[in-house]
Amino acid sequence: MPRARIVIDRDFTIGDVPRRLFGSFVEHMGRCVYTGIFEPGHPEADERGFRRDVLALVKELGPTVVRYPGGNFVSGYRWEDGVGPAEDRPRRLDGAWHTIETNAFGLHEFVDWAREADVEVMEAVNLGTRGVEEARALVEYANHPGGTYWSDLRRRNGAADPFDIRLWCLGNELDGPWQIGHKTAHEYGRLAQETAKAMRFVDPDLELVAVGSSGRSMPTFGTWEHTVLTHAYDEVDYLSMHAYYQERDGDAASFLAEAVDMDAFIDGVVATIDAVKAAGNHRKQVDISFDEWNVWYMEGLDTDDQPGRVAKGWREHPRLIEDTYSVTDAVVVGTFLHSLLRHGDRVRIANQAQLVNVIAPIRAEENGPAWRQSIFWPFARMAEHARGQILRLAVDASQVPTAKFGDVDVVDAAATWDEENGRIALFVANRSLREHSEVAVELRGLDVTGVRAAEVLTVPEGADRNAANTQEAPDAVGLVPLRGVAVEDGVLRATLPPLSWAVVQFDVARA
Repeated sequence: MPRARIVIDRDFTIGDVPRRLFGSFVEHMGRCVYTGIFEPGHPEADERGFRRDVLALVKELGPTVVRYPGGNFVSGYRWEDGVGPAEDRPRRLDGAWHTIETNAFGLHEFVDWAREADVEVMEAVNLGTRGVEEARALVEYANHPGGTYWSDLRRRNGAADPFDIRLWCLGNELDGPWQIGHKTAHEYGRLAQETAKAMRFVDPDLELVAVGSSGRSMPTFGTWEHTVLTHAYDEVDYLSMHAYYQERDGDAASFLAEAVDMDAFIDGVVATIDAVKAAGNHRKQVDISFDEWNVWYMEGLDTDDQPGRVAKGWREHPRLIEDTYSVTDAVVVGTFLHSLLRHGDRVRIANQAQLVNVIAPIRAEENGPAWRQSIFWPFARMAEHARGQILRLAVDASQVPTAKFGDVDVVDAAATWDEENGRIALFVANRSLREHSEVAVELRGLDVTGVRAAEVLTVPEGADRNAANTQEAPDAVGLVPLRGVAVEDGVLRATLPPLSWAVVQFDVARA
């Protein structure tokens, strides 16, 4: 049986748990907005058209911040189209996803929805087809109290009080040739620098995210980050990262180890940021906003009804990349969350893409039900229980061979220490497809008084690793009790089923 020895010492911490690490993403893409969070006329819709069944699941999921309105969509978006009386808003062609945007849902609606969902707004500005003036005007519209053209227009549109949006993205994926308004690193770096300055002239207390590479495989990765920050380091607070993963050619072992790639990606971006900091003799520290990440099956699922990239024909909110997630996907997502948490001293913001329907933890049918996908559970439990300090774990584990990464640890883990409530939360995954893994956790400097709860997500009895939740069987995959967890003489012992993700909480006596 594979084994893992994990040492937890209360004095070895990485830093505080950044609550923005558990963020999500709502883009005007496919059915994320329309028939996702917003569907007037649905039996569960409130008077504003917000789906209450989806809102309830969002609150259960527990995201803390939501990025909006894109994504690729934002690089061709005129924010003014989404304000004012809905009946007067223009219908536009969205070139990013080849759809028709009705603009029935815009900034005011999203801010109202975010308040209802109790999430922070992370607003993106269009630096693809637009620039400094439009971004500056949007900040004035959203955040200035009144007495100016744009702020008074907001008031006439029904919002007397400012939206007070603190967190802003300076464009999206502008390193990518697929992006409307694609730019070189030099072009974008200068534009980001000047846009940031202009936005802060309106509101000096903004937090700004510069566009990093769209993925580690981009040919400009590394040089893009270096060039952009050489221009804009002093004007920004974060650099973005984006990464999507999928199982290829039935190689489940490599897929289950993709967090190794995420770890290396983060480490590479941190190194580049710090090199620019040193070379420029900068005093401030720029951190990371990993504001798009998830499992996304980009290859092999391109059909007329379920296109992989863009819609066929010009339609309103067609189905786009509505991946159905399996047990395997959920375990991988759990390890991605571990990676983000382990890097929480530098990854201060992270947004799983997206929230509803589009590669999402929540699915919703038009005029129908909403349900949780398998990947809902690791996110929900970590958002709920990862509190206090991130612990620096020492892990000695059996190895599992992979074609892509060589030998990797069979067990992947992260943990937090909530001193205020006297509680440790251990998050752990078993990457073995066929074998149980025995885990022994040595607890140093901690007087454990008992196991509060232990849950595991694994292959349901009688199913296989592709088991998933569907409209017909919405509860096929979920968390069940993890039996046999015990603490004796300062050692917690547990046996993880094959292909599983688990969370164990234990109480600690306070000094």
